[in-house]
Formats: sequence, structure tokens, C-alpha cells
Amino acid sequence: MVRDDQANQEGGLYERRIGTPKTADEVNGYWLFGFGVLLGLVGVALFLLTERGTTARGIGYALAALAPPFIMLGAVIRFPLRRTGTSLGYLGIAVSVLAVVWFVNIFPDGWSTTTGETTIIAVYSVGLFLIGLAGTVVPLLSDPVYEDYERMRGETAAATATAEETSGELDATREELETTREELAATESELETAREERSETKSELEAAREEATAAEAAAASLRESKARFELFEDASGKPRWRLRHRNGNVIAASGQGYSSRGKAQQGLHSVRRNALGAGLLRIETPVEEAEAVADDDGPEPEDAAEPDVAIPDESAAPESRATFELFADNADEWRFRLRHDNGNVVGDSGEGYASKSNAKRALAKLRDHVAAADYLRIDPAAFEVFRDAAGEYRWRLVHENGNILADSGEGYASRQKARQGLDSVRSNAGGAGLAFPDDEGAEGRAGDGESKATFEAYEDRGGSWRWRLVHDNGNIIADGGEGYASKSNATDAVERVSEYAPDANALAAGSAAFEIYEDAAEEWRWRLRHRNGNVLADSGEGYASRSNAVEAVTRVKANAPGAETVEK
Repeated sequence: MVRDDQANQEGGLYERRIGTPKTADEVNGYWLFGFGVLLGLVGVALFLLTERGTTARGIGYALAALAPPFIMLGAVIRFPLRRTGTSLGYLGIAVSVLAVVWFVNIFPDGWSTTTGETTIIAVYSVGLFLIGLAGTVVPLLSDPVYEDYERMRGETAAATATAEETSGELDATREELETTREELAATESELETAREERSETKSELEAAREEATAAEAAAASLRESKARFELFEDASGKPRWRLRHRNGNVIAASGQGYSSRGKAQQGLHSVRRNALGAGLLRIETPVEEAEAVADDDGPEPEDAAEPDVAIPDESAAPESRATFELFADNADEWRFRLRHDNGNVVGDSGEGYASKSNAKRALAKLRDHVAAADYLRIDPAAFEVFRDAAGEYRWRLVHENGNILADSGEGYASRQKARQGLDSVRSNAGGAGLAFPDDEGAEGRAGDGESKATFEAYEDRGGSWRWRLVHDNGNIIADGGEGYASKSNATDAVERVSEYAPDANALAAGSAAFEIYEDAAEEWRWRLRHRNGNVLADSGEGYASRSNAVEAVTRVKANAPGAETVEK
């Protein structure tokens, strides 16, 4: 008997309209029976609608002749017959179909209308006989007891084989059980050893508690300090802190400025929490290597700020001592920052992102490029070729302090065309004259005659002064990109471009590179810039010297690739 799921799959309409079938043959027999009835009806209809002795009349005869075999076969296979009876029924339908096909091939020209073709009739009759034999005589002659005996013997043999396999598995299980017992005995020995070690650990814990009590007593004796912290603003207007003894001597200072008074207070409180009871660590900082990379013009002042942490050696200590923090700022923009385990922020994203996923993608890009990034040399200015958000290539002239002196003003279809535009500016900016097309009374300057371009300074609709470099063919090949408050400021900008552009090199870097530059407050900073011009990360704070900024970059390169990410 078939299962319910088999009946649902095989029955379908039969089950919904007639009942649940016990076998698949029951459903097949029903449809064969219905198919035979349908053939008979179609054959009778063709017989009534067609002329005598035509091919169409012959097809009607054929369909009517196929009806009885299919009807009989449908009834036969619905019975729960043995395989012999079902096979004999299919053989009978095949013989009957053969006779009908033969009839169609010779009708009407080769068919005797008086006696018929006895051979075809005989073959057709044999097919009907075989179907009838399958449904009546074969079930009576077959021995169900013998067949059941053969089936039971096969099932017994299969059960015996299964029992032998089960016996083998049982022996294997016994061996595994014996092994488990041995392992359990070994585990009990280890547990006993662990208990002994636990007793020893308890003793050590008691000793540690006594030492902690003594340390607390010593700390309590130090709480009555003879010094106090001061918050002040340095010459550049940045908040700092210092620890001053009551005799007036400065014991410690922050060594660097903070962007706000609140951040200075946070640094002060961090020192108060961690200084008491802190151990002494001699830090050997490879300053010579940093100076070689930074290439400072003169020696560092004696009071230059020392780095807060030692620079880890990437080959000796590949594990990161920092963590990336992913957080949303007050403007609901997502940012990240790299915080050292001493609490210092050694780098941040430099910009906010619209979603957390965008910030994570930027962080992943930083991890990919930071370790292999080189140092870019901008001395005193250099051209950058980058790809903007619209997928177009642009160039800009960048000063070593990070200011953008000029840009392409338009996008190019390829990096090569952007380089061509850059070369045109480099070859024409130095000798280009200066004109004031909107100011008839202003006097400009004459070019050297070799340049094919002219600087134009003009006042825009908003009252700001701007400049642009116009080629003789009328194309604008460069502009300032920003407005200036006065004509003199725009003229000074033109002078700077004229001075720097002819000798400025085009920066050549891999996928990303670090830039070390001096900002407007004369503090040194770094930023990691992708080759498309996007800033992946920056220092977030200024440093007293170029070498200190280079050391900060070294810390970022050592800790960023392996740093974990936490969400705030």
C-alpha cells in the first residue's frame, strides 16, 4: 500500500474526485480507461461526419478500434495483479495498436469492403485476447503463496545481512566504549591534578590580595598631593594641560594641543587614572629612521614632544595594540577612529559617512592599503591625478601644507587625458601673463612670449575674486577652485601657481600613499590618500615636528591591519 505522500503525488485529481488510491497502477488504469472511452467517442463522431471510403472515415474506424483495447487494459491494470499479468496486458495493447496502424496504412484502397483483411483482424483479435487473458486467466494460474515465499526469502536474506552489519557495528561500539573508559580514567587523573593546582592558585590569590591591600594603603598615602593640574591655551590657541608643583615647577605637560577644552580634560583625567601605580618602561624609539623618512631641514628642538607609545616592530610583533572604533557622531554620520591600547587616538576617518555600511567599506579599504602605502614627497608642491565621484579623472596642484593651489576645473575621460591637461598647465603657467578682463583700469602683467596661455582674474557674481588659466584656443585649462576676498589675494594665488606649477612633479604612488604636511597652525599632520584622490584616514591632530608625524604613521601602519573593530 502506498504512503500518504505517494498517494498525494500520484493521485492528484483522482484522489480529490474519486478516492485515495492504493497503488499507482490504480490511477494509471483509471486514466487509460477514460482515454479509451474518449477514443471511442471521437471515432464514432468521425464515422458519422465523414464520407464513405475516405481517409478521414478510416481514421474514425482506427480510433473506434483503439477504444476497446485501452478500456480493457485500464480495467486490467487497476487490479492488484502479479507482474506477469500486467506485462501481458501491455503486450496485448501493443499488438492491437500494431493492427490498427496496419489498417490505417492500407485503408481505403487496400481494404476489402466485403470480407475485410483477415490478417489485420486476426492480429487485432490476438491483442484483445492477450489483454483479456491478462485480466482473467493469469491471476487464476499464478501462485501467490510461492511468490510471497520468494519475497519473504529475499527479505530474510536482507535482514540477515543487516544483522551481520549490526553485529560488526556493535563490536566497534564495544571497542570505542573501552577506549572511552580509558580516556575517562585519564581525565579523572587530570581533574585531580587540576584540583591540586586550584589549591595552589588559591594560595597565590590570597598573597595577591595581601599585596593589593598594601598597594591601596600606599596609594592612600599618596593622595594628599603637593601638585595640581592646570588647563591653559598655548600660543596657537590650542588647549593643553600641565601638572605644576606648589613650588612652581612644571612636573608634567600634555606635550601636544587638543582640538577642544573637553578633549584636554579627557586627557588630563586619563593621566590621573593611570599614572598612580604605573610601572617604569624604557622606550627605545627609532627616531633616526623617522628623521630619515621625514627629511627635516634642521634638528628637532630639545623640547619636542616625545611619542606616547613605543613603535611596534611589524616583523617581531604582528599583533595589533590598537582597536578600530565605529561610531555615529552628533550629526548622525558614521565615523571610525584607531585607538591605541594606551587610550590615544592615532588616526580617524577624517570625514563622516551616510551609513554604517559605507563606513565599514571605507575601513576595509584602509586595512587593505595602509600597510603597503608609501610616503609621498611634496616639496614644495606637486600635482595629483585622481578620479572623482562621477568617475571622471581630474588633477590638482597641492602645496606641502595641504592647501590646494589649483585644479583642472573639469573632468577628463581617462587618466592619460588628465595628465595631458596637467602637462599643458605645467608648460604654460610659468610664463603666462595676467589680465583683468572685467576691470578696464587694472594693469596686468605681460607674459614671456613663450606661453600659450593667460591668467585671468575676475570678480564673480557673489563678489568674490577668482582666477583661471585660459589657453590661446579659448579652453580653460586650470582655475583656482575657490573664491578670494580681494583682488590682491587672487593675484597672490596666481603668483604661487606661476611659481610652483612649472617645477611640480606628478605624484607617483601605488594604490594609496601617506602625505606628511604642515597645516595653517604650523603643526605637522598626515593623511592616507587613495590614488583616486579620496582621503581614507588622517591624523586627527597636529604634531610638533615632521618626525613625530612620521612616527605616528609608523604606529598606524603597524597596528591598523590587525586591529579589531568595535561599535560604540
